[in-house]
Amino acid sequence: MTGPNLNTPRMKALCVFCGSQFGDNPAFRMAAEALGRALAAHKAALVYGGGKVGLMGACADGVLAGGGQVVGVIPTFLRDKELAHSKAQEMIVVPDMHTRKRIMFERADAFCILPGGIGTLDEFFEIITWRQLHVHNKPIIILNVDGYWDHMKGLLDTIIHRGFAHQGHDQLVDFVTRPEDVIPAIEAELAAPKPAVVFKV
Repeated sequence: MTGPNLNTPRMKALCVFCGSQFGDNPAFRMAAEALGRALAAHKAALVYGGGKVGLMGACADGVLAGGGQVVGVIPTFLRDKELAHSKAQEMIVVPDMHTRKRIMFERADAFCILPGGIGTLDEFFEIITWRQLHVHNKPIIILNVDGYWDHMKGLLDTIIHRGFAHQGHDQLVDFVTRPEDVIPAIEAELAAPKPAVVFKV
């Protein structure tokens, strides 16, 4: 009987992008909380935007309920609105949104996108663009709860099929439908990293 392969990369911190609202389906909140609990059980830290509201707060609460580590990154103007999660073990206050995204990127081994709004889209498109441009090759998982991101998947397919991205760009991101599938998908990719996609003009 052999022990675990100690050389296999393991996710130690997951950056989660998600909404500051709960949305119109209780399944969104349940998925955020379940992902948080899964992170705690995996002993991986949550890196997120630092908020106490909406799916952001639900995911952090799930981590904390499981005894896990929460790292928030919040701009000063949002902290001043008293939106920061008071129970996060680490809260990094930054001057602007750009710094927030950079630090979240630096602190994470992978990324997961839950349902969210315009801010979540901004974060997602930046991190997938950086992967396209070979700035990083960290796993990006979209948790497609109740088909929320179906149109996003269709849009990404259209971008490729209409000639604005090369074949293989669909490998920049993976879609799963259940929170319990997020960590296994990330661990599988960390163990067998995807090759960088074609980047040319």
